Amino acid sequence: MWLTIVFIVLTALFLWMTISALFDLQWVHRLPGLSDLDTAALGDRMNDGAVLCSVVIAARDEDSRIADSIRNLLAQRDVTLEVIVVDDRSIDRTEEILTQMTLQDGRVHTQRVYELPDGWLGKCYACHLGAAAAKGEWILFTDADCWMKPDVILRALRVANRDEVDHVTLTPGVIAGTVAAQAWHLAFLISLSNWISGVNRDRPKAHLGLGAFNLVRASAYRQCGGYESLRMTVLDDVRLGLLLRRVGKRTRAFIGGDDVECHWGTTVADLIKIHEKNYFAAMDFRLIGALVAGLGGMLFWCVAILGLFAGTAVGLASGLAMFSLCIPAYILSRRLGWSGTCWLLTPLIFPLLFFAVLKSAWVTTRRGGVLWRDTLYPLDALRQGGVR
Repeated sequence: MWLTIVFIVLTALFLWMTISALFDLQWVHRLPGLSDLDTAALGDRMNDGAVLCSVVIAARDEDSRIADSIRNLLAQRDVTLEVIVVDDRSIDRTEEILTQMTLQDGRVHTQRVYELPDGWLGKCYACHLGAAAAKGEWILFTDADCWMKPDVILRALRVANRDEVDHVTLTPGVIAGTVAAQAWHLAFLISLSNWISGVNRDRPKAHLGLGAFNLVRASAYRQCGGYESLRMTVLDDVRLGLLLRRVGKRTRAFIGGDDVECHWGTTVADLIKIHEKNYFAAMDFRLIGALVAGLGGMLFWCVAILGLFAGTAVGLASGLAMFSLCIPAYILSRRLGWSGTCWLLTPLIFPLLFFAVLKSAWVTTRRGGVLWRDTLYPLDALRQGGVR
């Protein structure tokens, strides 16, 4: 009897997840193209590229991609740019490459952090220094391994002006090396769809920011406290969105796809490793919460999978309800321009996201802190100093 009740609850849960995701996907889209934006309504300054945008990159040991990333930024069309790269204690050839880039193009400016001050995370301090030097009306925080289409910044600025918002963010696009990695990305976007929908509908407490592309009006950045307030915050990109919301600023969020292509992991194993520092931080380093979410989520999914073989109608219903998540996964795959069938695998990937939460909590707790950019930040300091 109890197993029947569990199957019924799981069926309702999965159907609710699918319906909620489909509702949210009404507001989850790609960044509009130039042809979809009314340039006439934006004013001459935007149309002739007179608005200065400062691009801030915190780089650490990025000698394999940093030169191409900067060239990609400098190729942005119809936007006046300065690119500020802060070298966060690199020990490879990053400093040498950045010196060469400044000689090749006067729009490139560099700083170097030789020693990290107390009470700061490396990336946060680098972003703080870069933003302090920024002269632009807008500041774009992006990662050193992100490549963008040549009109992305212009399109984002036009959206900001059209919607009268102070912040535009895009999810990181990925080059997935396996079908499973593609399915992971779809599962990740489904889990993020409520956040994207919330900011695009201007829900009062909704906030979001993503490190691949965080474009913020400079005056709003300084008003909210910026990285000075985020100095010990691991999820600095998300919490920047929170700080902006707290001072009444509005955000627009979009699926990045190939507009903002990042050198993330190409396999599921890589992606689990990459999220070691993030998922426990997303739980505010609460061990009980991470255990409940991770173990509970994995258990629900495993029971639903077993339901397919239970030989009962309610068991079969729970398994089929789980696969209803293929519907929002399919929609997202088409919005990304993917032609494969990775969306069929997406429901089976979700347990690995919950496993990643458990692994993040385990690794962080065992180390006594977060290892990020070759620096170990103590757990107690992160709990006390992070923005929530």
